[in-house]
Amino acid sequence: MRDDAIVLGLESSCDETAAAVLRADGTILAEAVLSQQEEHARFGGVVPEIAARAHLEHLPRLVAQVMDRAGLGYGDLAGIAATSGPGLIGGLIVGATLGKGIAIAHGLPFVAVNHLEAHALTATLPGILPAAVLAVLPEARGRDALPAAGDGRHAGPVRFPYLLLLLSGGHCQCVAVEGVGRYRRLGTTLDDAVGEAFDKSAKLLGLPWPGGPALERLATQGDPAAVPLPRPLLGRPGCDFSWSGLKTAVAQAVARGPLTGQGKADIAAGFQAAVAAVLADRAAHAIAMVPGATALVVAGGVAANQAVRAALAGAAARHGLPLVAPPIRLCTDNAVMVAWAGIERLRRGLTDELGHAPRPRWPLEELAA
Repeated sequence: MRDDAIVLGLESSCDETAAAVLRADGTILAEAVLSQQEEHARFGGVVPEIAARAHLEHLPRLVAQVMDRAGLGYGDLAGIAATSGPGLIGGLIVGATLGKGIAIAHGLPFVAVNHLEAHALTATLPGILPAAVLAVLPEARGRDALPAAGDGRHAGPVRFPYLLLLLSGGHCQCVAVEGVGRYRRLGTTLDDAVGEAFDKSAKLLGLPWPGGPALERLATQGDPAAVPLPRPLLGRPGCDFSWSGLKTAVAQAVARGPLTGQGKADIAAGFQAAVAAVLADRAAHAIAMVPGATALVVAGGVAANQAVRAALAGAAARHGLPLVAPPIRLCTDNAVMVAWAGIERLRRGLTDELGHAPRPRWPLEELAA
């Protein structure tokens, strides 16, 4: 695939409707993301039927918008990539069907993108690393080492193999990324996703949805040591996660109220500190499991949390690795990552039949087959 080849990416797996046009050298020609936050806020969470209808209403317009901004016609494209799982099935059907329709109409190859693979490969997108690399020990910086933030040196994409912490409202897992289509899951949550724990703890504190950003803001006003909260699986072998007990502890702390504003801030700070400590501990275990890893990459909505980033940066630095966190807009659901995953698969001649069915569950490990 030539570096000037162009791919259209579509994302509709949950409550963000997105389209992007990307060149194979990593240049983003145009992107658009439409949040559905207002539609779902009054329900306190994502309603699948509302999400699917919003994708159906807005995705064709966003596609036309990015194509116009990029100054392209469909004949200029080398392929179409659309998220086809995992996610909410209604939204996946909308995006995949639109992608297939464009592919049929213009004789283009179609790539059914695994949403988790799109997150996993974002760190290999050229041009993001100077702002994305958060920490690396000075003694680890050899000729081929990735630079620390502010080094000013050119940075190429992260090299395989690397470790991925995927942290979102629907996913919490640690994966060894060994190559495109080659993934080895090292650990996953035994109950809740970490983003779900953020949202539900925020709801217990009376904060608006989405709860993660609201809880992070409140935590800045609190004392993380004021309310003792558990750190599930801290120090245990492996890198599995468990968040239900921490969420229950928050509920018990709230029930002991009545709470003042400071009391809520203290609980929020304690919750956030517990999450950050557990994630750093699990990351350290994962690094030990993959001694040849070149970097620790964090992606997903929870990767936007600054306390989590700082804790993971410390864990990575203690093992001589950089922490790579893509820009926040590329950590959350977006179509740039979908187009890039499509490009990486097209480079290898990996396309999908138009009969490929969207999948609400689609483990990364199944891509190798």
